[in-house]
Amino acid sequence: MLLLIGALIVVASVVGGFLMEHGNLSVLWQPSEFIIIFGAALGSFLIASPAKLLAEVVKNVQGSVGGKRKGKQRHIELLILLYKLFHKVRKEGLVSIESDIEDPGQSRIFAAYGTAHANSNVLDFICDNLKVIITTNVPAHELETLMELEIETTQNEAMAPSRGLAKLADALPGLGIVAAVLGVVLTMGKIDQPPSVLGHSIGSALTGTFLGVLMSYGFVGPLATALEHTVESEEIDLQVIKVAIVAFVGGAAPQIAVEFGRRAIPGDDRPSFNELEKEIRGK
Repeated sequence: MLLLIGALIVVASVVGGFLMEHGNLSVLWQPSEFIIIFGAALGSFLIASPAKLLAEVVKNVQGSVGGKRKGKQRHIELLILLYKLFHKVRKEGLVSIESDIEDPGQSRIFAAYGTAHANSNVLDFICDNLKVIITTNVPAHELETLMELEIETTQNEAMAPSRGLAKLADALPGLGIVAAVLGVVLTMGKIDQPPSVLGHSIGSALTGTFLGVLMSYGFVGPLATALEHTVESEEIDLQVIKVAIVAFVGGAAPQIAVEFGRRAIPGDDRPSFNELEKEIRGK
């Protein structure tokens, strides 16, 4: 929602300021400039990006436009999920959660916590690392190294759409200049025309530069940053899981292990100790 509100503010500010100076909006409507800039931008993006990246960009942009972050509640659900898994292991043994992590879609523990269950990266990260604990007698420090490697690999891949859009944003001002230069070339062919015709033609050419810069700094660049923030938010979830699991494998009680995970949550999204304890007692 904030993404759409921000885009509307950008459009309203630019158009409103232009109209305040008695500008004519029809001057900005230059279909040929749109075709040159956006067509070249799309073509260059296709050249630079594999098919998988294109699909990821579309998916991530749709998620940014329509997605809603739950913030603190999302983290509480994740911590409670980890607590329930740890508590079951401590009470019934490691083998007791084997069916849960082999088929989390049918697990009552996972099904009860929609936020974590809906995120495939979080789900896979929890299940894969619990499987490692069940099948091998891995020390806590080695497990931590293994999880850090997976987080780094996952986040590097997840950042690809953001990096791709950032590079496209960097290219848009240059493509706007290309459109402007082509407009100047056309204007030179009208050099024998009166000043009013030449002025209109030059104004049309400069619209290309305007559009390229506006799209770069007003829309595509901020969108790339928004995707980057989304990836960083998901990384926090993985870090919370890592810290909690390592603490549990190291011998911490379920509630203490979850407290380690809580401390890995930054800022206002971190639930307080009392909030988490209340949720644990309630469950």
